[in-house]
Amino acid sequence: MTRGAHLFAAGTLAALTLLGGSALPPVPADPTSTPAEPPPGQPAAAPVLVSYDSCAEALAGLRAAASASVGPWGLDGGWDGALKAEALSGARTAAAQAAPEHSTTNVHEPGADEPDLVKTDGRRIVTVTDGTLRVVDPAARRETGRLVLTRTLPELEWTRQATLLLHGDRALVLAETGMSVDRGLAGRRASFLRHAPRLILVDLAGPPKVLGTYQMDGSLVDARQTGSTARVVVRTRPKLAFPHKQRSNEATRTAANRAVIARAGVEAWLPAYEWTAGAERHVGRVGCDRLSRPPVWSGSSMLTVLSFDLTGDRLGDGDPASVAADASTVYGTGTSLYLAGQRPTSARPGTPRVGWRVGGEQVTEIHQFDTRSPGRPRYVATGTVPGTLVNQYALSEWQGHLRVATTTGDTWSTRQKSQSAVYVLRPDGNRMVRTGAVTGLGPGERIYSVRFLGGSAYVVTFRQTDPLYTVDLTDPAAPRVTGELKITGYSAYLHPLPDGRLLGVGQEADRRGWTQGLQVSLFDVRDPARPIRLDQWHVPKAYSTSESDPHAFLHHPETGLVALPVNRDVRLLRVSGTDIGEVGTVSHAGPTGRVLRSLLVGDVLWTVSDAGLRATDPASARSLDWLPTT
Repeated sequence: MTRGAHLFAAGTLAALTLLGGSALPPVPADPTSTPAEPPPGQPAAAPVLVSYDSCAEALAGLRAAASASVGPWGLDGGWDGALKAEALSGARTAAAQAAPEHSTTNVHEPGADEPDLVKTDGRRIVTVTDGTLRVVDPAARRETGRLVLTRTLPELEWTRQATLLLHGDRALVLAETGMSVDRGLAGRRASFLRHAPRLILVDLAGPPKVLGTYQMDGSLVDARQTGSTARVVVRTRPKLAFPHKQRSNEATRTAANRAVIARAGVEAWLPAYEWTAGAERHVGRVGCDRLSRPPVWSGSSMLTVLSFDLTGDRLGDGDPASVAADASTVYGTGTSLYLAGQRPTSARPGTPRVGWRVGGEQVTEIHQFDTRSPGRPRYVATGTVPGTLVNQYALSEWQGHLRVATTTGDTWSTRQKSQSAVYVLRPDGNRMVRTGAVTGLGPGERIYSVRFLGGSAYVVTFRQTDPLYTVDLTDPAAPRVTGELKITGYSAYLHPLPDGRLLGVGQEADRRGWTQGLQVSLFDVRDPARPIRLDQWHVPKAYSTSESDPHAFLHHPETGLVALPVNRDVRLLRVSGTDIGEVGTVSHAGPTGRVLRSLLVGDVLWTVSDAGLRATDPASARSLDWLPTT
């Protein structure tokens, strides 16, 4: 066993700027102090990330922040684990040749691929379902290789759906495993699940085989791929064993939890990792020199950005860099990576906790990194906006500015009525300053979907009816609402179509806001002052996974084909400039036959489920072939 380059070491370390940035300001004295929010529409003097001068300083800061955040029931913790991979040889894949026309994963931004359960380069289709990676030759319509990535172990409880990224003859599989762990609570033993992201580098040049693996404490947030570089974001919780004294009052429990934090070493926060390459095994821990933090943080979570070159034969240590912050949203472009999450509570010891609000207001903190060069990204700037994000589509980089759509307040509260807004930020040194904002969208409602297209934004809010707002963002200093369309129901996903059309996938609703089943709406947004709905397709009591997972949505602009999962099947639609027509239905039989994805290779539609892959004529929905997984 050898040790990685970033094992924790005691003593003073040189202060390094996170991810290769420039020198940063000194650490403020109070890690939980909250800078005042600027008035609406004024530049936001956002905090920037700060590095530590030593492990002693890092430990003191982490203890202070965690102690201020801990309550009688501790911090919201997670567990880590590991899972072994097993390879089964398959037949050799097709020889290299010119790839036919093929679809790609439906992603937010070109140049930033997103992990999904199926990928194709036109020559082969690679899927990862039910713990097995499969390679299919779409021309021959046969499976040419498979690799069992997981097997049942005595301690294994479950494995989340794996996804993958593809580059040349390399596939990077991203899985998250859960393993049962016993822990003592109040003098008794209890069983918990601990999580561990597991990355597996697979060689596809011949029979699929594992080249190397990587695992780290924590949970997988998301990943993005630019060129041959994959960047994976992992979120970890500190390993703190709180006593959870059941018969004590809250003050006593909180004091006991703070005592645990005061005794903890820095290794309780710094994530450990392990990577393999063939028979080699290496272990390490993120070093204090790789850790930075914003001025306001809770000490209850850590984000680590890992960078992997997919052209090599090993993953290596991931060149880790950690931020003492939290994020649930990853947004990437061909040149930037953004991590966004709620800024932690400003409550101090002895004061009431206010959740994820600052001064009674939700605040989203956003960190920007430059990904134009291979390897570890460079930190650029940090900014904040009021409110919360619906998903990554609420973020958009355009012409040097970041546009952000958020909702503040609660739809169920009369004391703090909800409303939505679109903010425009730009980097200014290490800070993102606000150049403009349009507020007051959808009073009493929340955002259900957003789509930024060039200098325009389309925002859907909903509570009982669905206003579709069009927002002009061509002037970053003066964004403005130009139009509004009120209809029943809502769109949870918006997809751009040619010739100024927009397709919305969501739910129909009655006048009281009760949902009535799946609806697909075709909008004409050529006139920003007068958006109109041209056609609607409705399936009562139905739902599409595309509403929450855009990777499940397929659109072929040349033919107008839309493949949309509806309940267990895929419905094929033909969308023109004026209407929506139905082509047919593609089904997979059996209890595991819920169709998960659709893709095109040449003039053949392939659909994927745990039961197998079906080849279909997209013009008629006629089945051409069936490849079962068993």
